[in-house]
Amino acid sequence: MAVENIPAAIEAILFASGSSVEPSKIAKALEITENQAEKEIISLMNDYNSKSRGITIVKLKNAYQMVSVKAYAPQIRVVMDLRRNTPLSQAALEVLAVIAYNQPVTKAFVEQVRGVDCSGVIGSLTSRDLIEEKGRLELPGRPLLYGTTERFLRCFNISDLEELPPLPETPEENTDTTDKNTNSDNTQNDTAKQQ
Repeated sequence: MAVENIPAAIEAILFASGSSVEPSKIAKALEITENQAEKEIISLMNDYNSKSRGITIVKLKNAYQMVSVKAYAPQIRVVMDLRRNTPLSQAALEVLAVIAYNQPVTKAFVEQVRGVDCSGVIGSLTSRDLIEEKGRLELPGRPLLYGTTERFLRCFNISDLEELPPLPETPEENTDTTDKNTNSDNTQNDTAKQQ
């Protein structure tokens, strides 16, 4: 069944969904092409952003979701009687960073990087829906693999993992370069002495 007002239909779908929706699903529901659905969604996003509304549309990987504007979070909490979420601990942030930059990873990998047991932190991050199980590794014991969720993207206000900031250089990388330069300088000095 064809729809006359496509932007309004997309708005209704995103609002009613409550979670992210892929353009392919919207296209199928409205009997339009995926490319046309994507253009209409982007047009809606621009419309919301230009009129300083209380809701907006965000892109999360290959899907879109209608969300409230961050500036009104305190008022929303009051109305919905929500308690302010406790911030993540330093340990939780470290585990989340290891998973985000290396996913999918096993608990053993995270523990090897951090040097401590991470069972409790991984459980906490899973219950907050910041990480999730992404399958199992094909090794003895078939350990679980973990990766980040769409909620992780929303919380850190990024649309894709490629937007994560680059990792800083480690001191070992600088030392290796320095050692190589020192070794080559010594080799050149030895050669010069022999001549």
